Formats: sequence, C-alpha cells, structure tokens
Amino acid sequence: MNIQKGSIVRATAGRDKGGYFVVLGVEGTYAMIADGKRRQVQHPKRKKLKHLAPTHTVYDGSTETNPKIRKAIREFNGG
Repeated sequence: MNIQKGSIVRATAGRDKGGYFVVLGVEGTYAMIADGKRRQVQHPKRKKLKHLAPTHTVYDGSTETNPKIRKAIREFNGG
C-alpha cells in the first residue's frame, strides 16, 4: 500500500518507534507526520518513508487540528 495524505502509519525506527501517526503530506521520500500530542500539526515530524509501516487505514476526515488527529489514531494506541 502506498503511503498518502491521511494514511495512519506506525514508525519502525527512531525514538518514536512503535508509535502511530497520521500522514499530513508526502514530499519525495519523506512524509510529514503528526500524532496530535508529542508531534502536533504546527510542528510535524519529517520522516523517511522507509521508516514507516502502513496500517492499511486512511483517515478521510480533517487533519487540521490536534484533537481530530488524536481521535483518528486512538484505536491504534489501545483505547
């Protein structure tokens, strides 16, 4: 599955390994990701696509606010 805007992904490397994020945009071999808590929409993390694992879920709602992003990934984080 291709990683696209709105995809929910899991980080496979780095200090955020194992965390779930929403992709805010894709720029070449990098994705801009946010989880709404540690990495907010105002300051997304730039991460290489090879360090992200797709969950085969695409969030079709708005990713403009941090609460909406937290709600989108809540089921992946165990609650």
